[in-house]
Amino acid sequence: MAPTLSIVVPVRNESENVLPLVEEIHAALEGGPAFEVIYVDDGSDDETAARLGEAAARFPAFRAVTHAASCGQSAAIWTGVQAAQGTWIVTLDGDGQNDPADIPRLTGIALAGEAGGSLHMVAGIRRKREDTWLRRMSSRVANGVRQALLKDGVTDSGCGLKVIRRDAFLAMPFFDHMHRFLPALIIRGGGVLRCVEVNHRPRLRGTSKYGLFDRLWVGITDLLGVAWLQRRAKRPVIKAGS
Repeated sequence: MAPTLSIVVPVRNESENVLPLVEEIHAALEGGPAFEVIYVDDGSDDETAARLGEAAARFPAFRAVTHAASCGQSAAIWTGVQAAQGTWIVTLDGDGQNDPADIPRLTGIALAGEAGGSLHMVAGIRRKREDTWLRRMSSRVANGVRQALLKDGVTDSGCGLKVIRRDAFLAMPFFDHMHRFLPALIIRGGGVLRCVEVNHRPRLRGTSKYGLFDRLWVGITDLLGVAWLQRRAKRPVIKAGS
């Protein structure tokens, strides 16, 4: 039987976080809808591959896909979604800062909305950022600029914890850094999203690889591109009976 949920976790050089996070994900989801966990190793050169092998040996619902070379977080998420079998995709960061305990609440909202046929995404909004001042400030600047151009109503597009219909995700245009713009792309495709506050935790193991320039200036071309896609979107209305 195909799972209802596919948990997709992109990682690069997160060997210390793999097993603790996989254990938390399974503990949070056991007893609920059928699920699978897919880790995408984006060209790690530490012990991540070995830890993924250990996770696969321990958890039957776990599998890993490996990029031969690093292609970026968006590409890793895309690979995971393509490999997924679930109707709903749950994305979360591999650094342990997203709390797996929030997943049942978000997926419950998604599944309830599915009955009405309208909900396509549940986006996590970090209630209290447990990050350095630089990361909080760079995120605030990036979200402010993004919101001014895209006007998608989402105050924390960078939160890695999201629940998305797989078919809606695969209908989006793929490009590098697209994971930063998933809410705007859902709306562009005619989808409906809901924002929900979630927990955020300090990083306990490993080091962050993001800073101000990663979050704003490197993505400015992508931001302008998504704004262009929004303006060019057309959604035909099909006549009844045709």
